[in-house]
Amino acid sequence: MHVYQTIYQNNHWTTPLPQSAKINLVLAFGSPELMLDQKLNNDLSLSFPNAQIVGCSTSGEIQDDYLYDNSICVTAIEFDHTQVQVVSDSINKSEHCTELAQQLVSQLSLDGLKHVFVISDGHLVNGSELVDGLQQYLPQGVMATGGLAGDGERFQQTTLWHNERIESGLIVLVGLYGEKLSVGFGSLGGWRSFGPKRVVTKSADNVLYELDGRPALELYKEFLGEFSAGLPASALLYPLALQLHGEQEHVVRTILSIDEQQKSMLFAGNMPEGATCQLMHSSYEDLLDGAQHAADDAMSSFTGTEPELAILISCVGRRLVLRQRVEEELEIIKQGLPGESAISGFYSYGEISPIKSIGRCGLHNQTMTVTLLSEK
Repeated sequence: MHVYQTIYQNNHWTTPLPQSAKINLVLAFGSPELMLDQKLNNDLSLSFPNAQIVGCSTSGEIQDDYLYDNSICVTAIEFDHTQVQVVSDSINKSEHCTELAQQLVSQLSLDGLKHVFVISDGHLVNGSELVDGLQQYLPQGVMATGGLAGDGERFQQTTLWHNERIESGLIVLVGLYGEKLSVGFGSLGGWRSFGPKRVVTKSADNVLYELDGRPALELYKEFLGEFSAGLPASALLYPLALQLHGEQEHVVRTILSIDEQQKSMLFAGNMPEGATCQLMHSSYEDLLDGAQHAADDAMSSFTGTEPELAILISCVGRRLVLRQRVEEELEIIKQGLPGESAISGFYSYGEISPIKSIGRCGLHNQTMTVTLLSEK
C-alpha cells in the first residue's frame, strides 16, 4: 500500500500531480466551491486514469495534522493486494435512504468484502436510514465507516464526487476486498449531558415536532436565548443526546435546518417517538479527550502491521467549539499513530462508525471518528 498526497489551494497544486496508472483509489475532500469545478476533477482523472475518484464538499479539510479551508486535499492510494469497487447513486431516485442503501449494497460483490467506506450528501440524505440500510444488508462482520458531506456553516447544499459525477444527493460506497487488508476504527465525542430529559412526543423520521408535548423549536429557542438568532448554526454548540427505548448508549444529534412555520427541526438522523433527549455541551478539554479516546479505540481494534492511512471525520460542531484550537485534536491523533501513517479527512455534517458496545454501525454527530487502513 502506497499513499500519495497533495493539496489544491490558491489556484495551484502544492506538488505536481503524478501520472500513475497504478493508483486504485483517490479520496478528494474540498471546499464546496472548488468541488463544483469540473476542471479539478478532470485533473485527477487524467493523472490517475485507472483510479476510482471519490470525494465530497466539507466544513474543513484535513491532511496530516492541519486543517485547511478553500482547498481540495487529495489522497491517492495504490493498494498492492486490496481490490476496490465503488458504487454510487442519487437519493433523488429513491423514496427512502434505506432502499437506496439496499440497492447500492446489491451492486457490490460480497465475496471477500472486508470493509465499506461511505460518503453521502449531508443535506438531503437521512443518515439514520442510510446506516440502517447498510447495517441490514451488508454481510455479517462487515462494518462501514465514513461521513456526511459538509457545506461550511451554511447548511444549504453539499456536493459529492464519483468519477465524472459531480452532484448533490449522491451516496457513494467504497468496497475494499482482500484478506491482507487490516482495518481499525474508533469514535468518541466528549460531550456532556445536562438539564432535564425530555421525551420525543411527535416526530416523522428525522423531523422533530414536539418534546414533552411542546413545539420542539419553541422549546429549543427558549434555551438558546439570544443565540437562537443564529440557528441552525448555533445549535452545533448545544446538540441533543438521543437515547432509544431499551438501549443504554446514546447518540448525539444536531440540527440541519429549522422550520419556523411548523416549529420543527430537521436532524441528520431519525428522532423516533418515545426516545428521550437531553441537551449537551462541551469544553476544549472534553473534546480533546474525546479525540484521544477515538484514536486509542481505533488502534486497539487494529490488528496486523502498523496503519498506513488514517481517515479522520469530525463534526463541524467540534470545530466551532474548539475554534483556534481545532488542530489540537488532529495533533493528538497524529501523536498516537506510527510516524509513517498518512492522515486524511474532513469536518462533516455527520459521522458513520460502529458503536462497539452494541456491535452495530451508527450515525453520530459531534463525534471524532478514526478509520485505520493498511495491508499486511
